[in-house]
Amino acid sequence: MDTHELWLTALRTAGLYLTLLVVIRLLGKRTVGNFSAFDLLVALMIGEIVDEVIYGDVIFLQGLTVIAVVALLHYGNSWLTYANPFGIEKILEGEPVVIVRNGELARKGMRKERMNESDVLTEMRVCGVEDLREVRLAFIENDGKISVIKHDWARTIQKADLGGEWEDQKKEDTDGEDEPPAAARTVRPQDEED
Repeated sequence: MDTHELWLTALRTAGLYLTLLVVIRLLGKRTVGNFSAFDLLVALMIGEIVDEVIYGDVIFLQGLTVIAVVALLHYGNSWLTYANPFGIEKILEGEPVVIVRNGELARKGMRKERMNESDVLTEMRVCGVEDLREVRLAFIENDGKISVIKHDWARTIQKADLGGEWEDQKKEDTDGEDEPPAAARTVRPQDEED
């Protein structure tokens, strides 16, 4: 390989680096943060084309075209998920799956996510759960992370629980409501049912 080819490889790499930096910044934090299935797909596709362009197997303009198309498809997917026409978010992104309900393993959800009891218990420990009975609901979220909602009696005590000025501030911030309004709830009624 001659020096000229090495310089071309270096220039292609720099050009792709700058292009991908702009594309990733335009696509938003989700692209580099918590990977969803589509985010991972984008990363794999762009990674593959970058490899081909850097080594000259694909011409630079073709590589840029592929990257632009993948970015547009990803943007379109994100927009459809946001707008959610005809419930398309459920199709494209999926739904959280319950794996623990009221201290009991939710076998149906575990089967759907191909998790065994050991996997669930490990995840509960990672989430700081010492006793499975503390858990009201545990979900596998769309990005694969586990979220846990504990029973009231198992939650960590908050300053507002001690009364005084903290209780007054809590009442002010929540308009004196003990239960959150429907729009502020993270747990839907169907999640609590068996």
